[in-house]
Amino acid sequence: MIKVENLCKHFGAKIAVNDISFTVEKGEVLGFLGPNGSGKSTTMRIITGYYPATSGRVTVGGFDVAEHPLEAKRLMGYLPESAPGYADMTVHGFLGFAAELRGLNGSAKKAAIDRVIEMCFLQTVVYQTIDTLSKGYKHRTCLAQSLIHDPQVLIMDEPTDGLDPNQKHEVRNLIRKMAPEKAIIFSTHILEEVEEACTRAIIIDRGRMVASGTPAELKARSPSGRLDEVFRSLTLSDTVKAA
Repeated sequence: MIKVENLCKHFGAKIAVNDISFTVEKGEVLGFLGPNGSGKSTTMRIITGYYPATSGRVTVGGFDVAEHPLEAKRLMGYLPESAPGYADMTVHGFLGFAAELRGLNGSAKKAAIDRVIEMCFLQTVVYQTIDTLSKGYKHRTCLAQSLIHDPQVLIMDEPTDGLDPNQKHEVRNLIRKMAPEKAIIFSTHILEEVEEACTRAIIIDRGRMVASGTPAELKARSPSGRLDEVFRSLTLSDTVKAA
């Protein structure tokens, strides 16, 4: 479903993404793991068509994101970092707006709104305006819009950002529930999420992919079998390692 080939992104002299390649098929949940500033969000923005790549190629469902952006984007749901929304809209109004943007109207629109409200546990805030919501509910509202058209591919940047422990548990369960029918990528720097929700993980550091495998395969790279030790050994800067 998703194929990334030799992807690079430069911002002037800065190389944010450096020759990354991977694939994600239906039924897979790929965890995109790395420290802050490693290139996770930039890679996801290229996959979704928000940024153009400097070089390399991304295809989604067989469509080249650069050459056939509308066809590729129709297949995707996207939860960006720091969940945006229209402050003066109600949750219901915002989801209705998102549904119409995705071509849903009438009974199909109503059914889609009802479905994502239940999936994302928004029943108690449906008619509140977005500016009155807590950070967690704002994030869940944005998650709901990414699911409104039941996409085949789901791209999520820090999907549990700002959620309390119970809400994080709900989102991880939701990801596992959706996994058999979708190709899912989500970025995180929370190691626990990779172990609980991912079938496979990639670790990137300073724009480069430094490890790839199942959570069990990655943990096996440490004598203690701990993912945090593997992560630290691969992502600590040279100056920190030498200290």
